[in-house]
Amino acid sequence: MNETPTRVYAEIDLDAVRRNVRALRERAPRAELMAVVKADAYGHGALRCARAALDAGATWLGTATPEEALALRAAGIGSRIMCWLWTPGGPWQEAVEADIDVSVSGLWALEEVRRAARAAGRPARIQLKADTGLGRNGCQPADWAELVGEAVAAQAEGTVRVTGVWSHFACADEPGHPSIPLQLAAFRDMLAYAEKEGVEPEVRHIANSPATLTLPESHFDLVRCGLAVYGVSPAPELGTSAELGLRPAMTLKASVALVKTVPAGHGVSYGHHYVTDAETNLALIPAGYADGIPRHASDRGPVLVGGKVRRVAGRVAMDQFVVDIGGDRVRVGDEAVLFGSGDQGEPTAEDWAQAAHTIAYEIVTRIGGRVPRVYRNG
Repeated sequence: MNETPTRVYAEIDLDAVRRNVRALRERAPRAELMAVVKADAYGHGALRCARAALDAGATWLGTATPEEALALRAAGIGSRIMCWLWTPGGPWQEAVEADIDVSVSGLWALEEVRRAARAAGRPARIQLKADTGLGRNGCQPADWAELVGEAVAAQAEGTVRVTGVWSHFACADEPGHPSIPLQLAAFRDMLAYAEKEGVEPEVRHIANSPATLTLPESHFDLVRCGLAVYGVSPAPELGTSAELGLRPAMTLKASVALVKTVPAGHGVSYGHHYVTDAETNLALIPAGYADGIPRHASDRGPVLVGGKVRRVAGRVAMDQFVVDIGGDRVRVGDEAVLFGSGDQGEPTAEDWAQAAHTIAYEIVTRIGGRVPRVYRNG
């Protein structure tokens, strides 16, 4: 029996994950490295990639949701884990009992985690997030003194331990953006205030993937690397994956499901947005937007089929799309490569991002659950 899926599958090279982690550690040699494995490791598989990253020297793992963090603990991951996207009524007690670092951006969250710590009978590990200019999660400078004061009081009563102070860049993927030095200055000021008030953090961190690659002054004690761990450039402005010393870990492949000859003037796929201008051959690729192929890349998405890069012909449908192969010979069962490292001339996730007018983060992360992951070099 063939153990490799035949419709569509994502091949994940765990050696590439390890190599990328080592390369990122070389960029920030004095800092620890957190491998961010949220959203199922950006579509690559959280548990397998977490283990590979830890093998390569990552000392922390990061998740968005507490459920993601708790799943790692349940699978036997013993490293430091931090999660940062909390809502009222979340599994605070379970996180405290699992020794997970939880992010606190406001007084409501601090109160919930204090109650959870009392119920668990042990102090909670918390990290205070400063909003230094992103305007998303995090505590505003005007409210920082109150949050720090309450956190220090909670630490004195034994319900929490403040293990970190952190923030997040808004524009680190845009070299030279004026917000970058402003955010760094705000972070240093808010960190200095917290330390003056008695906070002794284990880790101070603000650097994401692009800052890890380009802003050594932002590395502090820990860098948080997400997309770069999986070998995809976090921004075209910073360079390609190869130029940054990274190797994409995911290759998305499918098998050609049908090849047929159609006459000139034949419409292709819904709406007939593509019409053949001469007799030609069409190849059917059995993957669609239900698998995460962006419909916005209709008529533009690149695919390597029969040794050439072709474009999606017509609309991407829920389960399939078509490529026009002209007079070339392609057979049913031949391999189609939607994206990969680019080493063999195949498109990359960045190529699909440009075709869909989005970012490469979305391309790899959106590959859905019905696409099997096949792991290499485990």
